[in-house]
Amino acid sequence: MEFGLSLFVNCAGENKTSDFTKLNPMQKVPVMVDNGFVLTESDAILKYLATNYDVPEHWYPRQPQMRARVDEYTAWHHSNTRPHAAKVFMLEVLLPALSASQVDEARLIRALSQLEDTLDKLESMFLRRQPFLCGDDITVADLLAVCELMQPVGGGRDVLRDRPQLQRWKSRVQSAVGDAFDQAHAVLYALRDRRKAKL
Repeated sequence: MEFGLSLFVNCAGENKTSDFTKLNPMQKVPVMVDNGFVLTESDAILKYLATNYDVPEHWYPRQPQMRARVDEYTAWHHSNTRPHAAKVFMLEVLLPALSASQVDEARLIRALSQLEDTLDKLESMFLRRQPFLCGDDITVADLLAVCELMQPVGGGRDVLRDRPQLQRWKSRVQSAVGDAFDQAHAVLYALRDRRKAKL
């Protein structure tokens, strides 16, 4: 609430209310309200906050070529990392829970294959020989990517298990954000633990 800033990132049905729908007709989180300015979509919100508030420049660099690298990844993210990781989570966790049905194994295998291709590209195109996706320091690109790649954890699946390069990158991201990492993924850990308890 500081500086007239509100961020809605988690809700238990509140996103379907008429008040929330006025903020985001798509009825999805996150939504940010900054002194009356409403913004949706995590990518746009992170870049806005990094640009307009006093945060370290590495999150969204001002130098044009460094910023372009972040924008390059985030543009790629929306048709690669985001949908492929989310699809695994949806097929393995959400759809079976909502429909009380079994996991569609054939669709899950296809989704995992698409995600593997994406992980290959993350390693070869973005990480190359650098510690973070866009260079030597953490940026909003790393936050967006790690959050998507953590989704399958909710189903008990570590998609980075056999990928040491990506595991090291995730550890660097986790170290850079500290306790906030586990706080941000607490819901996924709880889902995973509930599923394990049922086995």
